[in-house]
Amino acid sequence: MQDLLQQTLSGNPPTITSGTLPNLHWRWLDEGILELTPLVQAQQAVVISAGIHGNETAPVEILNAIVTRLLQGELPLTVRLLVLLGNPPALRAGERYLRCDLNRLFGGRWQQFENCPEAQRALCLEQALETFWQAGAHQETRWHLDLHTAIRDSYHTRFGVLPFSTQPWPEAFLHWLAAAGMEALVFHRAPGGTFSHYSSEHFQAASCTLELGKALPFGHNDLAQFQAAQQALTSLIAGVPLPEATVTPRRYRVTQQITRNSEHFQLHMNPQTLNFTAFPQGTLLAEDGKTRYFVQQAQEYVLFPNPNVAAGLRAGLMLVEDNAHNAALSGDAAAHR
Repeated sequence: MQDLLQQTLSGNPPTITSGTLPNLHWRWLDEGILELTPLVQAQQAVVISAGIHGNETAPVEILNAIVTRLLQGELPLTVRLLVLLGNPPALRAGERYLRCDLNRLFGGRWQQFENCPEAQRALCLEQALETFWQAGAHQETRWHLDLHTAIRDSYHTRFGVLPFSTQPWPEAFLHWLAAAGMEALVFHRAPGGTFSHYSSEHFQAASCTLELGKALPFGHNDLAQFQAAQQALTSLIAGVPLPEATVTPRRYRVTQQITRNSEHFQLHMNPQTLNFTAFPQGTLLAEDGKTRYFVQQAQEYVLFPNPNVAAGLRAGLMLVEDNAHNAALSGDAAAHR
């Protein structure tokens, strides 16, 4: 198989579904699902997914370029690697999704929409992860990087969203996110239906949803803007030193979720509102019938505002800064000026 993306977009499986190269074995497991195993013992298992939303194409192109280098023998493989192109029908259509938002269906939530193509795909991806993780050694380090681009512009162009976890985040993982160019890290405080949360909750993987820039169609991405993330992914896969982190990410935590529950929902924000826009305490953010959402803290920042989601889904997150961490960052910056 020469090109994972083109093979997936064709809608057909490759003629040859597995093979062995000088330093790896590869297997096409299902549509857009490729497993690559080094021929030497690996200490780490990595899942990299992209295209969970079909209109977020730059991460798919980045991931496909890395897979091509692996299959052509240009890049060594030092980890067990599972590559997932999340929603092939939506990728072919150039749409975020066809029927349901795939990234709200994990952890068994797909069972509420069993006749939806995305629900069937969520089950397929869950099974692929379970099989992959269980095939490894017990002491193997597990990472899952779910690559996205955002619908709207942002004050932090590249940022990571980390799922709720009861365990401390590994320093090596946080260091990798900084090297990948993340300007901010957002920490969830409640479970959710995202792919990264599924990996964390069910398989204790260090996982993150990486927002790498603005969503654009295939062929319209300036991949030079994604260079830090591409270099960090290459370093992780090939076992070579990480690029130097140019910034230390600012940290935020989710303080409340805005949910659209009916057709009466109104989001009181300009359609052009950027991610991480700040609102002062007392601001009316949204209302849905008798339910009203206000800024509760002295200052909160909005993330992913979207009034057009289906009923029952998230229409935005409100964040507060990790003041202790960010104050330390500011102090370090001042000390080096």
